[in-house]
Amino acid sequence: MANPGIQIPANFEVPDIPYGLGVFTTLPYAFMIPELVFGAWVWILVAATRVYYYVSQGWVMYVSVSCFFFTLLLLMIYLFGFHRNNCGTWRLVDVIYNGISAIFYLSAAVLQANATIYCDYTIPGYSIDSILRQCTTVYYHLNAASTIFAFVTTLIYVLHSFQSYVH
Repeated sequence: MANPGIQIPANFEVPDIPYGLGVFTTLPYAFMIPELVFGAWVWILVAATRVYYYVSQGWVMYVSVSCFFFTLLLLMIYLFGFHRNNCGTWRLVDVIYNGISAIFYLSAAVLQANATIYCDYTIPGYSIDSILRQCTTVYYHLNAASTIFAFVTTLIYVLHSFQSYVH
C-alpha cells in the first residue's frame, strides 16, 4: 500500500513576513538590529587598530562590512514591504543569506582571534637590542574586543538562520 506522505492540512496558512515596524517585533527578523550593531562594532574596532596581518584582518573587514550593508539592505526591504509579492522566496533568501553570513563570520572570527593571539609577538628580523612590539596594549585590547564581537555576531547570525528555517 502506498504511503501518502506528509499531508499539510488545507486550512494551514504560512505566516507572512511582517513589514513596517512589525519587523522589529517578530523573532527571526528582530535579530537584524543586533546583527547590525555587533557587526558594526567588529569593523569599527578592527579599523581602529594598526593592521599587521593584512590578509586575515582584510577578510574580517570584508566580511563585517559586506554583511553589515547586505543586512541593512534586507532590513530596508522588509521595512518598506518590497517583499510582499512573494514571501516564500524571501523566506528562502533570508535562510540562505543568514546561513552564509554565519559561516563567513565564523571564519572571520577565527582569523581575528588568530590576529589577536599573534598581536604581541616581536617583529622578526630585528636584533635583541632593538626589539619592537608589533602591537601595543591598546591595539591588543581592541583586537580582543573585535574578536568577542565577531563571535557574538556569528552566534546571532546562526540563531537568525535557524529561526528563519524553523519558522
